[in-house]
Amino acid sequence: MTDSLQETPARRDATYDVVVLGGGAAGLSGALALARSRRSVLVLDAGEPRNTAAGHVHNYLTREGTPPAALYAAGRADVEGYGGTILTAQVTDLARNDDGNFLVTYDDGDAHATVRARRLLAATGSRDALPDIPGLAEHWGSGVLHCPYCHGWEVRDQRIAVLATGPMAAHQALLFRQLSEHVTVVLHGAPPFDDAQSEQFAALGIPVVDGPVSAVESGPSGLTGIRLADGSVVALDALVVAPVTHARAGILRPLGLQPQDFLAGDTLMGTVVAADPTGKTDAPGVWAAGNITDPSAQVIASAAAGLKAGAMINADLAAADADDALYEHRYGRRAWDDRYRGGDGAHHHHTRDDGADGHAHGRMWSGRPNAVVVDELADLKPGSAFDAGAGEGGDALWLAGRGWKVTAADLSAVALERAADAAAQREVSVDWRRVDLTRDPVPGSYDLVTASYLHLPTERRSRLFARLAAAVAPGGTLLIVGHHPSDADSGVHRPDLADIGWTAEDLAQSLPSGWVVDTCATRARTEHGADGDECTVHDAVLRAHRES
Repeated sequence: MTDSLQETPARRDATYDVVVLGGGAAGLSGALALARSRRSVLVLDAGEPRNTAAGHVHNYLTREGTPPAALYAAGRADVEGYGGTILTAQVTDLARNDDGNFLVTYDDGDAHATVRARRLLAATGSRDALPDIPGLAEHWGSGVLHCPYCHGWEVRDQRIAVLATGPMAAHQALLFRQLSEHVTVVLHGAPPFDDAQSEQFAALGIPVVDGPVSAVESGPSGLTGIRLADGSVVALDALVVAPVTHARAGILRPLGLQPQDFLAGDTLMGTVVAADPTGKTDAPGVWAAGNITDPSAQVIASAAAGLKAGAMINADLAAADADDALYEHRYGRRAWDDRYRGGDGAHHHHTRDDGADGHAHGRMWSGRPNAVVVDELADLKPGSAFDAGAGEGGDALWLAGRGWKVTAADLSAVALERAADAAAQREVSVDWRRVDLTRDPVPGSYDLVTASYLHLPTERRSRLFARLAAAVAPGGTLLIVGHHPSDADSGVHRPDLADIGWTAEDLAQSLPSGWVVDTCATRARTEHGADGDECTVHDAVLRAHRES
């Protein structure tokens, strides 16, 4: 180790504001909204849209009759025109980092790669499970249909049979009867219709034929009819079915999202991923749009859902960016440097202290170690140590003087330069690191990890404390000291105490299994208040050791 001040290198893996899973209408529309808002967007598309078997897209204003592939090609060009990136790739794994971001692993056919994403838009669509009848699947999207709005005009006035496998059959029969006088219902597993429905069919001239269907018949021009179990053939131009539509959501399971059954009464119509009207799911940071949430959504509806989800993601990111800016203003590198220099921001921020007054030799604090650190650690056998939020180095220098091999990290270059000067004067060696531990991992594993009076809002503090605990080697010790929330009434000037205060009991409960708590206490000490008078303040103290 050296006393030189080192900058932690930047990560080299790509990070996007949003990774979109799926390049159909929903995914591309969401990506377009995000790219036009100057978000960095990556679309990962496996190239398996639900409507790949269809010849044309319908009911899409100004794009009526466009082949799906042509629509998606134009959509890709739109997204790329605003700086979005689109790859033909299969997503193979999703995971969440301890910073709340996502790791997205994909295979583009040549190699696996992993990128990071702040948010995800799941637009992976759905797949249709068709009735298991020989010859049926071969005509899916042409002679075998399911939606009158998608394909009904194309089979108008033709001979159409509705395969009755469940309660949707009556609904489909009425809709296709609007398009043709030659509609027949064929029973194939569905119970017989009641008298009222049968009379309605009779009034509309819709015959009901007993099945089941044993095969779909075809000729050179396509579907020609269906063969019934008794061997008779019903001549047809189109067969209407009710597929069970399943959300393509398996890749989302590592994030805690499970497909839910979509029922019509007691009949399973398919599965969906639950989302609110904006597309937000129960998994933080994940939105969903298109057929993955709504099996009945046509292309234009999926595009609209993707647009809404993209807009909501952008709004969420804008709020997060504002929070990050406020955090940097209050607690970031520049704020800490200004504080240590005594600059303009000094009166806005209260930084880590050591429980002692004085600005000796230009230092903000006394340079002595925190009293709690001395009390709790004096009996430990020296080994490797990591001091998080080291400031001007009081604790790190004390540990190094007792024979510890110390790595010390802080945001402020000003503080670390002072600490390095003090180490040189005392002729002790410390490895000083300028690291933002709310974003970067702890560099290594240690026999002791300590942190005193770190000022962080709750969410960032929780992530950081978890990282500090994870950096403790088996058998090692964790010591964290902070300001108790009760100090809000102490008279000490800490305007951000509502954000930065915590209790040892809460922290102890957050430790995972495999830890033994040695100290969980609130300790009083004396400090000078804003008016210069002495007052009593309280420290939250947690010391624990990791089981070997």
